[in-house]
Amino acid sequence: MDLKKKVSIAVIRRLPRYYRYLADLLKMDITRISSKELSNRMGITASQIRQDLNCFGGFGQQGYGYNVELLYKEIGNILGVNDKFCTIIIGAGNMGQALANYSNFESRGFSLKAIFDIDPELVGKKIKGIEILHMDALEEFIKSNKVDIAMLCVPYEYTPELADKVARLGVKGLWNFSPMDLKLPYDVVIENVHLSDSLMVLGYKLSEKLKNK
Repeated sequence: MDLKKKVSIAVIRRLPRYYRYLADLLKMDITRISSKELSNRMGITASQIRQDLNCFGGFGQQGYGYNVELLYKEIGNILGVNDKFCTIIIGAGNMGQALANYSNFESRGFSLKAIFDIDPELVGKKIKGIEILHMDALEEFIKSNKVDIAMLCVPYEYTPELADKVARLGVKGLWNFSPMDLKLPYDVVIENVHLSDSLMVLGYKLSEKLKNK
C-alpha cells in the first residue's frame, strides 16, 4: 500500500494501541464510538485521533463516529495482521522463552515456527509444542522455510554476526532485543526493542511525581 510510505512512523507506532483499545470495545459490545469518546479512553486528543486515521482514509462519519468493528478490521489490515508472518526465535534464554510463551502473537498474525539455541540443556526441549533446535540447523531451516521475521534474543556480542547471517539468508524482518541499535547494509526491516528505555521513562515519571508531592 503506497499510502503507508507517506505516513510518519509516529502515526504507525500509535496504530497498535488503537487496535488494542478497539478490541476491548468489541469485547464490551460497543459498536460505535466518537473520536471524543475514544480520546477519553486513550488519553490522546480527539484531533490527533482524527489526524492519524485520516492518513488512511478517515473511516469515520460525521454525526455517527466510527464503526468499531470496521475500524478494528481496517487497522488490522494496515498492520498486516492478516498477512501471517512466519517467525523464528533465536536464543532460548529467559527472553526467548518469554516470547515463545506469549499467546497473542498468533492472533496478531505472527506464527512462531521454530526456536534455536546452542545450550545443550535447552536443545530438544519444547515450548508450547515447538522444539528448541540447535543453531547448527538454522541455515537449513531458513533455506527450507519462508521465514519472514527473526526475533533476536542473544547476547550483545553475538548480535551483529547473527543478524548479518539471517539477513543474508533472506530474512526480511528482525526484532532485536539486544542492547545495541542494530543496523545492516541490506534491504531488511529492523525494530530495536530496549525494555530498559521504557523502565527509565517510568522512573522519570515516578521521580517527577514524588518531587511534586
